[in-house]
Order: sequence, then C-alpha cells, then structure tokens
Amino acid sequence: MELTQHNQAYAEEQGFFRRLGVLDWIYAAALVAGSLYAFGRFGSYMDYYEKAVLLLAAPTFAWLGWHWKPVRLLMLVIAVLSLGAIALYGGALELADKKFFLKYMLSSQSAILWMSALFCLSTLFYWGGLATTAGTGNAIGSRLCWAAVVLGFTGLMVRWYESYLIGPDVGHIPISNLYEVFVLFCLITALFYLYYEERYATRQLGAFVLTVITAAVAFLMWYTVSRDAAEIQPLVPALQSWWMKIHVPANFIGYGTFALAAMVAVAYLLRQKGYLADRLPSLEVLDDVMYKAIAVGFAFFTIATILGALWAAEAWGGYWSWDPKETWALIVWLNYAAWLHMRLMKGLRGQAAAWWALVGLLVTTFAFLGVNMFLSGLHSYGEL
Repeated sequence: MELTQHNQAYAEEQGFFRRLGVLDWIYAAALVAGSLYAFGRFGSYMDYYEKAVLLLAAPTFAWLGWHWKPVRLLMLVIAVLSLGAIALYGGALELADKKFFLKYMLSSQSAILWMSALFCLSTLFYWGGLATTAGTGNAIGSRLCWAAVVLGFTGLMVRWYESYLIGPDVGHIPISNLYEVFVLFCLITALFYLYYEERYATRQLGAFVLTVITAAVAFLMWYTVSRDAAEIQPLVPALQSWWMKIHVPANFIGYGTFALAAMVAVAYLLRQKGYLADRLPSLEVLDDVMYKAIAVGFAFFTIATILGALWAAEAWGGYWSWDPKETWALIVWLNYAAWLHMRLMKGLRGQAAAWWALVGLLVTTFAFLGVNMFLSGLHSYGEL
C-alpha cells in the first residue's frame, strides 16, 4: 500500500515537471541569475547564513512561481522598483529628500505610505463591490491590493538598503520592531488572501480581509506619527542574531493567516444567518478557506515557536523562561492546536468553528500587541 502511494506521488511529481513550459524554465533561470547578481553585488555585506538563504531563494521562489504564476510578475516588479531606488540613492542616504522619485515614491517611508493608502482604497472598493454586487468594485479593489503589496515589499527592500547606508553596523533585515513587523503583517495577510482569491475564484471576501489589514494600517500610521517609528535604529543586542531572520517571518505568516481565517469566519457567520447570502461564497467554500488558513498558520507558528526556543537558548541561556511573550505564544499555539484537533478528530464545523476562529484572533492580537502594551519581560525591546 505504502509503495503504491509512493509510486503515485512520484508519478504526479514527474507529471508536474513535464507540464512545465519554456517560460517556466526561463523564469527559474532568471531567478538563478538574479541570485548570482545579488551575491556578487551585496555578498560582502552578508554573513554565511544570509548567503545560504540567497542561494536557496532561487529554487524556493521557482517552485512558488510554478505553482502560483502571479508571483512571477510580483517579484519582477518589486525587483525593478527596488533596484531602481538603490540606483537613485547612489550610496548617499541624503538623496532621499532631493530626488523626486525617492522623495515621493520609492524611499522606504514613501513606498510604505503608498502601500497604506492603497490598502485603504482597496478596502473601500471591495466593500463597494460587495454592497452593489457589481464586479467592477471588487476588480478595482483586487488590483489596488496587488499594487499595495508591490509597494509594501519595495518599501521593505529599500529600507533594508537604507539601513546599510546609515552604517554597516546598523544595517539589518527590516523585521526588528513594531513598525516593520506591522508592515510585514499587512503584506503577508494580503498575499495569502490574494492567493485564496484566485484559488477559489471569488473576490467577495476582500471586504472582510482588507478590513483587518486597514485596521493594522491605521495603527501603523498612529504609531509612526506618535513615536517617530519609521526612523531606522540599530539593533538591540538581543536581536543581533540570525535566528531573527527566520523566526520573525515564520511567526508573522502564522499571525497573518490566523487573521485571515478570523475575517473569513465573520463572513461565514453572516452567511449562515442569511445576510449577504446572495453575495458571499457558499458555506462550504468559506469553511474550507478558514480551515486551510489556520492549518498553514499553525504549521508556520509551530516552526516559529521552535525557532524562538532555540534563539532563547542562545540569547538567554534557556529554551523557555515563561516570559509573557513566550507564555502567550504558547496559548495561541494551544488554541489553534485544539481547533485543528477538534476539526480533524471530531469533525468540528459550522458556527462553533467560526466563532472559535474569531475568538482566536482576539487571543492572537493580545499575544502580538497586547503583551507589548501591558506586560514586560525579556521581550521588552518590542514595547510600545
């Protein structure tokens, strides 16, 4: 039996590679060329871990682009805009206020401001499309969401370069404080939503998912203005570790997909009560999106928790210290582990599953933000 399943999986894999066309292999070759260019141009700034990640990036994103083709254009546009901004800087950070395209479009702060505006506009168009049942509003909302993702990732890439222009000892990947991770949260949540939007051929969920992204944007704008959070700061000693570069992204894939699942749960509850029944996808589709989002998020959050324990052992001498952030991360993990267990073992479906996913967002939000606001501990570098 196991041999038959193995042969079937092997046959499917071989069939997949046979279906790849010339453009697929050109795309993969372009990724390899881009990685080699980046290695030659920026290799002197990288440690061994970063070089390994760069070399693995080509096959990873080739696989992703083969399975989800919009990623190809997304990566191309981000690369062109990011390299264009780097060329405009010419190695001098002060040019950010002197060159038109840097000042108003491609500097990290400008690009992230455009991202924020586009996410807000996307939300309005998605809600307009849902309210009027007109496809035009949803189509515009989707395009605006894609544009926001492009500019958001461009902003992060340029911010990464800007940190090195401040000083080689300051340069770091832009996922080290609340400002940067809120941008990352918005982008990851939007990107996963756009995948499900295409996968299920429905744009009616955009109004719900983009609402939580817009709420994050609102916090980001408040935090930027009130705390001057957009300023690039050197890493505190606890964050000067390569563990951060894999722990934080994995963590926020979890946060983003949990948020997406919660907003789909809102749509599910409305649909079940008969509201917007003629405009929302079927309950089966909503349930499937909710389950898959939580499953993906749980897998990455589990990886992030393990990586966090390894990082803690290196930084503080122990794998677990019951720090408030660690404790609430465990609560989040147990919550979604129980949700998945009840679904897979007990057949949890319907209203109970939706309410549980929605309450899970409140738990996750406190673990993500509330701990930083109200509690203190070893993770105090993330306080508001």
